[in-house]
Amino acid sequence: MTTSDATAPPPAPRKNLRDALLDALRSLPGTREFHIHVLQSSPRRNQTLYRFAKPRPRAYVQDILVLLSEQIAPDGPRVLVTAIEASLYHIPTTSSAILYVCKVDSTGQTSGANGRSPTKKLVQAFLNYYANPRTRPVGGVQHLWIQLFARAQGQYLFPNSAMWEGKKPLSDVKLCAWWKRVLAQVALDIQKPTIGSEETTTFKAYYILPGYSELEAEYSLKVVSSEVAWEYGHPYTLQELPCPPDNPNTRNLGHYIPYFEDDPKSRFMDEIAYTTGGEVKSPVRKRARTATSVDETRQREEKDRDNGKEKEKEKTEKDDRPLGELGKVTADEFWERMSFRQECVAGAVTGFFTLVVSTKADPEVHVGKNSSSPLEPQAGQVSSQIIKRVLAALTTGVEFSTAERAIKATETLESTIKRLCDGISSTGGPGQQHRSRTPEPRERSNSTLLVPPRTPPRNDRQEQEVTPNPFPEPVASLETYRSHIYGTVWVRNAEEERGQGGGQGGEKGKLAVGGPAVTVLTARKKKKRGE
Repeated sequence: MTTSDATAPPPAPRKNLRDALLDALRSLPGTREFHIHVLQSSPRRNQTLYRFAKPRPRAYVQDILVLLSEQIAPDGPRVLVTAIEASLYHIPTTSSAILYVCKVDSTGQTSGANGRSPTKKLVQAFLNYYANPRTRPVGGVQHLWIQLFARAQGQYLFPNSAMWEGKKPLSDVKLCAWWKRVLAQVALDIQKPTIGSEETTTFKAYYILPGYSELEAEYSLKVVSSEVAWEYGHPYTLQELPCPPDNPNTRNLGHYIPYFEDDPKSRFMDEIAYTTGGEVKSPVRKRARTATSVDETRQREEKDRDNGKEKEKEKTEKDDRPLGELGKVTADEFWERMSFRQECVAGAVTGFFTLVVSTKADPEVHVGKNSSSPLEPQAGQVSSQIIKRVLAALTTGVEFSTAERAIKATETLESTIKRLCDGISSTGGPGQQHRSRTPEPRERSNSTLLVPPRTPPRNDRQEQEVTPNPFPEPVASLETYRSHIYGTVWVRNAEEERGQGGGQGGEKGKLAVGGPAVTVLTARKKKKRGE
């Protein structure tokens, strides 16, 4: 060890996700207070990410839920404005991780500067936290895949929020443009700190709108950044795949495309895997049993014993074959046929986005991140059952159709999270008797979006874990709640004019409220002769 190494200062403690999101919210315009709840589950084994790969890779998954509420006055009520649901998959054998953004939703209840929603800033900070190798909580990851499916819908996580007149959901084209703009900014943010340093971070951005050519997609979105080179197509021809096949000569679509819950790619993979082109044959009719001698019986048993090994070998080779048509369909053909899927031809534009971040890791970057086991819980993590209970309470127990109901729902959810962390069950309390029930949703007369078709998943089987988790589930406490889950930040900045990045979708052409007065000059009409 050299003298410089001995005197080198220890690396700074890594900022947790809650603090990173709060720091990003400080720059928002206006005067208001944000309250955030960040729930991250402990890692657990996952058998479904590449369920059709043979052999299946060793993968781990974490559930992530972020709830952001807003408070205008110090003595005013809080109201939820944004929610993010995501899953982080870790594949140690290939030093890869996949961040899948499941759902992002807003209530439209924000009343900040010019009605500016914090959704865009929150989502950018969330993606930056996992894309940046210096803040990423999972060590040993050189390739991070950020994947999402963009589909316009009135509501995702906040029940009946589409009935609130203040919520303006983005249209299908504007939503795809919004995600493309957000991911482009994330790519630029993670590349700037590594310029001129030994650590090298590169990215590759992909997007595809099923049913649209590249020229049609570019014309529809109209947000092609000059600094970010987007490739129109899929990324499943790269060498840095999270689950590459053992034998490059064998073809199995299950090694290329991951399997996510409630994702159209997964439903299409199910149909391909469980569809065979062979004809159904009737079973062979058995002959009538006749009396045989003892010698003939022994000869038959010896012959069956010899053939048993050959049958076992054939069975092993058959088990290694891909299911159904997965060995015949290529990745290019998969996406070509994806354009004709029911969820992609319902009259609305949908988009698949992928951002691949590759890092040549600096040894000092991951100091303190690697544990003895990827299953070992880290500080601030909770049981996955807590996140399931909070999601169930959010999607079935409350609603956001009016301002009063949104305030009541915010109080219910925030108190539920605190009680669960304190070890007190949220069910059976005295307040549950007076809890309002979610009414049946009503159709909006001014809605222009069609209800997207939903293909029911096929062969959805729960597969048992072969090896139990050696670590117990983390027990949440009030200390965990105060240090990692709940946080608040008071924002007091000048109100800015709404420009290209304003609002949830960064819409253009909106006039700023309270801007300078405009003097209109009128030209005097010239009189003609004879008048």
